[in-house]
Amino acid sequence: MFSKVLSAAIDGARCVPVSVEVDASNGLPAFLMVGDLSYQVKEAQERVRTAIRNSGMTIPPKRVTVNLAPADVRKDGNHFDLPIAASLMIAFGFLEAEKFDGVMLAGELGLNGRINGVRGILPFVETAYKKGCRLCIVPKQNYREARMIGQISVLGVESLQEFLSCARKENWGLLEDTKEEPVLLPAKKEEIEDFADIQGQEYVKRAAVIAAAGMHNFLMTGPKGTGKTMIARRIPGILPEPTKEELLEVSKIYSISGLLSEEKPFLLSRPFRAPHHTISPAALAGGGKYPKAGEITLAHKGVLFLDEFPEFSHECIELLRQPLEERKILISRSGGSYLFPADFMLVAAMNHCPCGQFPDLNRCSCTFQEVKRYQNRISGPILDRIDIVAEVSGISYQELTGKRKEKSSKKFRKEVEMAVKVQGERYQEKKIRFNSQLSGKLLEEFCNVSAEGQRILEKAYKKMRLSARAYHKILKTARTIADLEQEEEIKEAHISEALCYRRVEGKDT
Repeated sequence: MFSKVLSAAIDGARCVPVSVEVDASNGLPAFLMVGDLSYQVKEAQERVRTAIRNSGMTIPPKRVTVNLAPADVRKDGNHFDLPIAASLMIAFGFLEAEKFDGVMLAGELGLNGRINGVRGILPFVETAYKKGCRLCIVPKQNYREARMIGQISVLGVESLQEFLSCARKENWGLLEDTKEEPVLLPAKKEEIEDFADIQGQEYVKRAAVIAAAGMHNFLMTGPKGTGKTMIARRIPGILPEPTKEELLEVSKIYSISGLLSEEKPFLLSRPFRAPHHTISPAALAGGGKYPKAGEITLAHKGVLFLDEFPEFSHECIELLRQPLEERKILISRSGGSYLFPADFMLVAAMNHCPCGQFPDLNRCSCTFQEVKRYQNRISGPILDRIDIVAEVSGISYQELTGKRKEKSSKKFRKEVEMAVKVQGERYQEKKIRFNSQLSGKLLEEFCNVSAEGQRILEKAYKKMRLSARAYHKILKTARTIADLEQEEEIKEAHISEALCYRRVEGKDT
């Protein structure tokens, strides 16, 4: 007696279709499972047999072999319980094999036959759709999450008995059109943290708006207590609205990482990740024997905020080189290589010295060597990959206690949306959306600089001894500034402002 049903395995940031095969034959009773399985999957045999027995069925004493193919893909997770149980019940004649044509299953079984929620349902359902399946059977807890894909029928079940009951009905008892496109409501912007709460700092606010409008990497430097963290935490409130495709892409990552819930089955805004500076390189980049997504992947299409930037370990800082340049990260292990998306906007904040008082020499207790050593923790190649650097200075007593009404996040967001609209129209036939993604020939095509602007650029290139990467960063930033001003041509004023954001405490980047 042979049977086969479909499921899928999580492989890094994607899902791979898996065939769950069962062969039941005469011989010494045994239950064997093969196919490069984790301990979690191997333990499924006890859960499955007990759940089937407690659901009112008896498995005859046979020699049972369960194979999860292909054998060269690692099988991990608790979602193989239901497909293994289904394949067993087909092999022993409790269910008809024809009912499972074009059906993909996932779910964890409790010993009482209850089907519990699992992680990775979003990419699982998408994989089923791409493979041409007509139906996905998932735990009831994951039903709302599974419906977010659309274009494929979804059935949510709570127990093995309910699963059996549905399997014996015509068309699995589906009465409604479960292929209906889900309606995604725009996320409400949290107005608790508003730019209007920050007194003064117009220069830094302007830099933050430019960074948000073009999704540029942004570094703030300055003494402690000047508002760097406050500004960073208000940036998500002015970011461009994500597209449905971007939200789906990020939600799949969060689904695989187990960060979605029955109440929150889908992300509706760009992610904001702010790991502590004691984080390990593996937790930041992703790691493990079978790598899982790290913070830089969880910040995909959103913001990665690194407060106290120099306090991060040297390994953590330097591993940002590849994702900042390529917008993805490749993690290699003896068992293979795993590619994770990492298209994030880096926002970082740092003091000038360990005590945080520099450049106030009357209060700073650090030596010149300590200041230099602290600043040198951020290497030249990392600084080269940061588009905008803004100095955050202290404000006067009059500014702090003044009654002047500051510009709100809502007004800044309107400016950003106008610039994003310009970029959207410009790049509608390209595979990019923001100026920060410009490269190669696209820079030449879309960065039309005036004659005076070219003269300023040439002078700065020679005087500041810029690298080619830094030169291109200036062009991209100037392009965004011009878009904020609704100008098609990049003028000298735009170039001059972009150049103001390239210096870090005496360092030419």
